[in-house]
Amino acid sequence: MRFADIPGHEGVKRAMLSMADSGRVPHAMMLYENEGCGAFPLALAFLQYLACPNRHDGDSCGSCPSCNRMSKLIHPDLHFVFPTNTGRLSGSLEAKNVVSEVYEAPFRELALANPYFLEDDLSAAIGVEAKACDINVEEARRLVSKLSMGSFEGGWSSVIFLQPEKINIQAANKLLKTIEEPPEKTILIFITHKPDKVLPTIASRCQAMRVSPMDRTEVERALAACGKTGAAAAVQAAICGGSPGRALRELGDSEDRSLFRELFSRLMEALLSKDLADCLDFVEALAELGSKEKQKAFMAYMSECLRNVFVLQQTLPQLAYCSDEDREYYLSLASRCPRSFCRRSQELLDRTVAMLERNVNQKILFCDLVDRLFLSI
Repeated sequence: MRFADIPGHEGVKRAMLSMADSGRVPHAMMLYENEGCGAFPLALAFLQYLACPNRHDGDSCGSCPSCNRMSKLIHPDLHFVFPTNTGRLSGSLEAKNVVSEVYEAPFRELALANPYFLEDDLSAAIGVEAKACDINVEEARRLVSKLSMGSFEGGWSSVIFLQPEKINIQAANKLLKTIEEPPEKTILIFITHKPDKVLPTIASRCQAMRVSPMDRTEVERALAACGKTGAAAAVQAAICGGSPGRALRELGDSEDRSLFRELFSRLMEALLSKDLADCLDFVEALAELGSKEKQKAFMAYMSECLRNVFVLQQTLPQLAYCSDEDREYYLSLASRCPRSFCRRSQELLDRTVAMLERNVNQKILFCDLVDRLFLSI
């Protein structure tokens, strides 16, 4: 990954180049972002630049042996750490012994296909989407041991931590000395979209850098680099909040989108007709989606739909990013829903997503959501 391969983020790129060229590379960095906005490819480009012996014009050469290995994520001095648990690919290992290396192949396949991947994309790729994952003490022990041996090629040893908010206390205690005083020419990069949940003992030892959302044109370029172009890509670039990862998710999940559209239509008809029995049937359907991540994806889809209804109610059709077919449906809802409903619904959806993160009983949570929506319409 070269800096030139990543649209936008010019300020972050300049800061990284300044660090590398001046020799003032921090031993621990934290890149925080709205999920899927490009922190991971930026980290890869920075580490490739550090490792490249022929870098020039503000970028790695992209063709030397080091760059080739970095671009394929097989460089011996590049390590990845992410939350794990037992899954269909972990064999008979106990959860406490499952580390990132076990899932090296599916992780690499995912990251090469989509460097803007989301948290639940990773969970699905390694087959642990239905389980709570963490970065455990065995992972920390092995990493400390690896780094103590130094670089294989005499350059930088680098580690990218994904979702560092899931480092458990025992692992954090094991890592603290390494984070504070790593071996010479070692860099640790922590990437998170929940910086407030990272343990303070870790966050305080890192130099923080904000990775901002991309603008619409930059997202379109990122999507094109991943092979996604056309009208659907343009719509998603407009509504994804500057996150190519979210846009790619929506473009790739055509089956989920169809299911979500059906669920949303069912719910709205039940609410508008004041049919409480149908509303409660919707609760069952939502609970049966399976994973929390899919349930959160539906909440995001519903939020997107209600946003379009809201802007149409405000006679701002230019801000409704949707197909002509969907626009007709949203116009119909706009004429039937109270103007206060969309705003109130957004608050309820945000609250529901926050509660899902806290592992509350799902059926009770969704029943509460539907009851409140029922009273709001």
